[in-house]
Amino acid sequence: MLKVSVLYPFGEGSRFDMDYFLRCHLPLVDQAWGSALLKKEIDAGLCGPGPGTRPTYVAVAHLYFHSIQSFQAALGPQHKALEKEATNFTDIKPVIQVSNVVFV
Repeated sequence: MLKVSVLYPFGEGSRFDMDYFLRCHLPLVDQAWGSALLKKEIDAGLCGPGPGTRPTYVAVAHLYFHSIQSFQAALGPQHKALEKEATNFTDIKPVIQVSNVVFV
């Protein structure tokens, strides 16, 4: 199984509208990637490891696919449209991590 993590780093003064992200952006992700997207998980950052510290990431989206091939095939032209639409909920440049999920 393949996991694509989209990480939105915390930055003082940065903007991330979680409500818009959940209500508007994620349905577009579902529509764009269709059945290639097996499931998704969203992390909303609360804090860092110490008391009163800021989260490292404001949000992290984990998107699951069968394989790298199914992910790459799903990207297609709609990927650019999703990137552009992201400006409606954030000014943060995300960090993307593509991983094989290893069960131990």
